[in-house]
Amino acid sequence: MLTDKRILLILTGGIAAYKGLDLIRRLRALGAQVTPVLTRAAEQFVTPLAVSALAGQKVYRDLFDLTDEAEMGHIQLSRSADLILVAPATADIMAKMAQGRADDLASTLLLATDTPVMIAPAMNVRMWEHAATQRNLTQLRHDGVAVIGPNDGDMACGEFGPGRMSEPLEIVDAVAGHFGPRPLTGRRVLVTSGPTHEPIDPVRYIANRSSGAQGTELARALADLGAEVIFVTGPADVPPPSGVQVVPVQTAREMRDAVLSALPVDAAVFAAAVADWRVASASDRKLKKSKDGVPMFEFAENPDILAGVAQMVEGRPDLVVGFAAETDDVITHATAKRIRKGCDWIVANDVSPGTGIMGGSENAVTLISDAGAETWPRMSKRDVARQLAERVAAAVG
Repeated sequence: MLTDKRILLILTGGIAAYKGLDLIRRLRALGAQVTPVLTRAAEQFVTPLAVSALAGQKVYRDLFDLTDEAEMGHIQLSRSADLILVAPATADIMAKMAQGRADDLASTLLLATDTPVMIAPAMNVRMWEHAATQRNLTQLRHDGVAVIGPNDGDMACGEFGPGRMSEPLEIVDAVAGHFGPRPLTGRRVLVTSGPTHEPIDPVRYIANRSSGAQGTELARALADLGAEVIFVTGPADVPPPSGVQVVPVQTAREMRDAVLSALPVDAAVFAAAVADWRVASASDRKLKKSKDGVPMFEFAENPDILAGVAQMVEGRPDLVVGFAAETDDVITHATAKRIRKGCDWIVANDVSPGTGIMGGSENAVTLISDAGAETWPRMSKRDVARQLAERVAAAVG
């Protein structure tokens, strides 16, 4: 898969540097040639000897090493690779990259290169969420740097949240996607994801248990296949993927407006769990308990976003895919939904409490189309996303 691909791997100084050892092993197992560069801070977490032994290559460490400069100058080193991968990418190296600083070997290589660059950020959650880091992230993406992660998780410092470096397998997948076939290059794909929140008053709302994980994985998989992805997401539990255009919304009506604004697209995949109803007249003040008892609400029906796009006379996407989360008679209800909505495919799944699918890491789906119902085995939501993205590519790529 990565046979003879030359990867310049820069390891910087974070606790996640230990994952770099496994990353090197996995990249080499797929045939890649890995040339390692260690910052001085990275040497506090992994040794040059261990890195060199796994890479089968010498480790580059010092900008002013005369032997290294004689054998392969830093300019040549920066341009001899097919990809530069920074993993982990600390807040410090991201700041240097965004500002164009070159005060050590790693930052000089990154500034001097004309090779594609990919980073896997890793840092404390507060550092990741800090406005300065987010500004740097925006600049790096604008400069064409590909970003992998970070994930939510427990931190070495004891905190929890986004900032945990993506796992080596995730990074390898992203690297393989960079070099692999990209059948959706030049195609625009819309993905909706997450729940919607329909306000009752300023502090209460109607929602559902959707985490947004499946839609997020799908957007990432489509982007990996080369698509320009417009990702319209409600307030999901998981962070949006990198490399896509993120349009955050709260309500069903906001999602409808965002979807219509994103058209035209070649394909539209509606993975969001949109609330069917909303309170007709939400209060602009917090509702209080009173002696009158439980308040009575009048409900209004939300717009049917899937049907609205699937039944368009002009500008309809070539492929419209809906999702059906059911708790009983899954195939029957989902098949009827596909016909009623007018979409090309429905991805049906059983979200009854015993399955653990709603909000979980796995999914078990049935793809329903004109050809009938095709049941897939239970697998991770990431694998479901990849398989579905490949089907979308075959249909519109």
